[in-house]
Amino acid sequence: MPSLSRPAIAAMEDSPKAIVDEMWQIVYTESVAKNFEPESWLKLREDLLSQNYDTYDTAYRQIRGALRTLGDPYTRFLDPEEFETLTSQTTGELSGIGIRMEINAETGILTVVDVLPDSPAEAAGVQAEDQIMQIDGQVTALLSLEQSSELIRGLEGTEVNLKIRRRDQSSLDLAITRAKIELATVNYGVQTIGDEKVGYIRLDEFSSHAAEQMYNAIQDLKAETVTGFVLDLRGNPGGLLYSSVDIARMWMEEGAIVRTVDRKGGDRQFSANQTAITDLPLVVLVDENSASASEILAAALKDNQRATLVGTRTYGKGTVQSVHELSNGAGLAVTISRYYPPVA
Repeated sequence: MPSLSRPAIAAMEDSPKAIVDEMWQIVYTESVAKNFEPESWLKLREDLLSQNYDTYDTAYRQIRGALRTLGDPYTRFLDPEEFETLTSQTTGELSGIGIRMEINAETGILTVVDVLPDSPAEAAGVQAEDQIMQIDGQVTALLSLEQSSELIRGLEGTEVNLKIRRRDQSSLDLAITRAKIELATVNYGVQTIGDEKVGYIRLDEFSSHAAEQMYNAIQDLKAETVTGFVLDLRGNPGGLLYSSVDIARMWMEEGAIVRTVDRKGGDRQFSANQTAITDLPLVVLVDENSASASEILAAALKDNQRATLVGTRTYGKGTVQSVHELSNGAGLAVTISRYYPPVA
């Protein structure tokens, strides 16, 4: 690998060019993209580092252009805002006050739809149907829903000031301290079909909290004496590989789950470990937007005759990504391995 002189390295620190080289290093080390060739990627580095980048946006354009040569839609660059969003999805957490909002269709006013239990908003007395008139002095009537959400989110431990109007027209000024909020990725309930009680579980994403939430859902529904389960993975784009393995083990007492192979030939197999918490009948719902970890879980349950799959052909991704934070808060998702049905 070509090296840079000490002055050249010093000049790159804290610069857009440094971000370009960070991206290059990660791809060179980890990528299994179909068009990745080490020699071509080495030549590309020389070209990328010979250019001047006056802004981060200029560097971002070059990074995205370089990644397109890999022929892999899943290896992608994320600017700092996109990376923050992805991090919230995969960790299943964000820093905020714990409310869901909408711009009311009739009034056009930013309105609280739901207040999460045990959240800073609940502790401060925020209620569903409260109208948020101002956020830190900014009038919400002039903001989009996304802009309002961005203002309410912030660093854990910092304060946000809301001016709220209640249905009785009373006005409240609330100072609320932001905290880490765990996002619900599992929703569940009991549905009665004829004389049967069926436990319905919808899993939206395989976040770091998904397995814990799935465990609680199965246990709660078992306490309701359901006679079977429906697991809804429709529209689930995937998430963390280990989350899908942990969830598969809750349903499967034995059997192989998935096999992954990286570019160095590293071959890992994941199997059930006799920790299933139910053996009741299971139906899994999938569609064309069930991808990645969803496909791993659905395939493992089907191949081990643990569940019946209902729906349409799934997305067909077949790869695993690693996500890296770059030094300026941007991120890079790079394809590091491919997954296959386990070896019998």
